[in-house]
Amino acid sequence: MSNRAFLTAVAEETDAGLVDRLRLLEELKAAASAAQARIAVALDASVRGAHAQAGIPPEHQGRGVAAQLALARRESPARGGRILGFANALGKEMPCTLRALSEGIISEWRATLIVRETACLSVEDRSTVDREVAGDPALLEGLGDRRLIARIRKLTYRIDQQALVRRAAKAAADRYVSCRPAPDTMTYLTGLLPVAQGVAVYAALSRAADSLRARGDTRGRGQIMADTMVERITGQARADRVPLEVQLVMTDRTLLSGSGEPAHLQGYGIVPAGSARAAAALAASSGDSNPGVMPGGSSAAPLGDRAAPSLPDNTASHPRDVAAEVAGPAGLWLRRLYTAPGSGDLVAMDSKARYAPESLARFIETRDQFCRTPWCSAPIRHRDHVRAHRSGGSTDTANLQGLCEACNQAKESPGWTAAVMESTARPPIGRFPERHTVEITTPTGHSYRSMAPPLPA
Repeated sequence: MSNRAFLTAVAEETDAGLVDRLRLLEELKAAASAAQARIAVALDASVRGAHAQAGIPPEHQGRGVAAQLALARRESPARGGRILGFANALGKEMPCTLRALSEGIISEWRATLIVRETACLSVEDRSTVDREVAGDPALLEGLGDRRLIARIRKLTYRIDQQALVRRAAKAAADRYVSCRPAPDTMTYLTGLLPVAQGVAVYAALSRAADSLRARGDTRGRGQIMADTMVERITGQARADRVPLEVQLVMTDRTLLSGSGEPAHLQGYGIVPAGSARAAAALAASSGDSNPGVMPGGSSAAPLGDRAAPSLPDNTASHPRDVAAEVAGPAGLWLRRLYTAPGSGDLVAMDSKARYAPESLARFIETRDQFCRTPWCSAPIRHRDHVRAHRSGGSTDTANLQGLCEACNQAKESPGWTAAVMESTARPPIGRFPERHTVEITTPTGHSYRSMAPPLPA
């Protein structure tokens, strides 16, 4: 059925018919999720078998499967790992849950909850919970997330009282801090901590806020707590005077002429032009002489006492200034980057070293912004040689890409290849290169292209 025919049928449907269609589609989604899980298990088994025959050590067998799943499903590699773990748990240890998912009785999310809540159990005990929770479809009818979790935990504690202890120990081992963008040039800084530590941190921030409010501080309680957290973690007297290196890339027009072209903040993403100018003005007025603070430009390809980018002959007379480096007021340094007018790609740098020197590494981080693997937005951890250095790959901007650790490891698995598209590596004389593009090919022969994101302007 074509899209137009489907929309016509929906428009002519009765209300009862529309509800029936919604239920049918929900059951189809669940059945499709179950089919994907079975396919993931089959792919994992096939790759592991091939790796075993090739003599790969057991601890490395199956490497790259999660990355292939992620690419096929247009998900991040981290999500691909969770998908594979979920599929293996369903396919090998929880047949009743898999059957309920296949029949559309539960959604993929509720199946995920069952898998997650039984992760601390042995295979035998997990199978017992699987039978008692999902063995009778009638018992699942009408159960919301909280009631489902409560029922699983009740069974878990009855079967294995030590499961709670193991679960708590695993949770403590999984503590972390993350940072992700929030709307309106804000960011979520999240810490997953053991309960005692989390309560202690919050209580300390609360006491500080109450004390300052009692002494006449006009900021809101939440504002004081947020500022106090920044000050205590960074050791600074004021939250808005953090002398950390901030790589804020903007055009000279945005910085000096009031242009509305947005800027790019490394580790965050796009920020409005006004916010970028305000950050530059704040750094200029901070009185901090630390030259590492660079709200006016990127630290990639720095000039001055560091290696400057070498401009190709065909771009020497046509570079576009992204930002000019001058030693401005205390706390503000501007650095000049050049982009090709047609594509906005940064011009090349190279090195004879095996590892990218600091200036070249920062150049790559500025160009790529986040991990270059399609659908992955993890921070860059490795400056990876697209063509391996051991195979003659050069250490330059054309052959380097920014990857997260997981994607770099997946790329090294048997059967994976990557290549820079020729038009971006060596453009014809007299032409500017397109944005840097890498083609990734998985062991199954599927190819995916990754293009460097556009910089401001």
